[in-house]
Amino acid sequence: MASQEKITVHNLADLKNTSDDAIPNYLNSLKFKQIHTLTDTRLALGYSAFAIAGACFAWDYKFGFESTKYYTAAAVAIYALLNAVLTYWIAYVEKGVVYQGVSPSGEKISISTSTKKNVPEYNVNISITSKNGKTETIEIKRSFTEWFDSAGHFIAPPFQTLFATSVPLIAKADPKRIEAAKPAQPSQSNFTDMDPELLDALAAGSTGAEPEASGKKSKRRKA
Repeated sequence: MASQEKITVHNLADLKNTSDDAIPNYLNSLKFKQIHTLTDTRLALGYSAFAIAGACFAWDYKFGFESTKYYTAAAVAIYALLNAVLTYWIAYVEKGVVYQGVSPSGEKISISTSTKKNVPEYNVNISITSKNGKTETIEIKRSFTEWFDSAGHFIAPPFQTLFATSVPLIAKADPKRIEAAKPAQPSQSNFTDMDPELLDALAAGSTGAEPEASGKKSKRRKA
């Protein structure tokens, strides 16, 4: 089912951000427990820098620059330091991580995403750490057109199927999605219970032969 909200399909950032937001929604619905350590640290650094800037403005406004200039200088230094740490954290620690969590069976999962300029493909790197500490990495690269329609609506089922069929840990938590993704098996007619005269008529039609007169008893061919 497509979402009611839509984005600009030519905006790569919107495509990525909408897809990123769908990952926690999907995994949390499967009883994965999300870990917010990276996000909480980023927010703490950002809010701390903002608090320093606000305090600096407040005491300068109330007491004047001359009486607070040393405090202001210290605040500017701390502000610059916090922003440098925040930049380092985002670029080298988070590294595009959009989800960290623990599966219902106890394995840890970390998902990072990225895109390349002017390339409408979603690059996903999934790291899974088992309970004994062994780490497995899975990489996915798919076009956004697989789960966005031409109007810009996000379609959840194919997006969720992509993760369920690519990541065994997610497949284990969402077996219904795996079953839905299986191709339908062609139905086979049961010819053993069909009327013998109908079988002969079908056989005659397939070979181009004339069917036997209706008054004659047809003989069923033995296998």
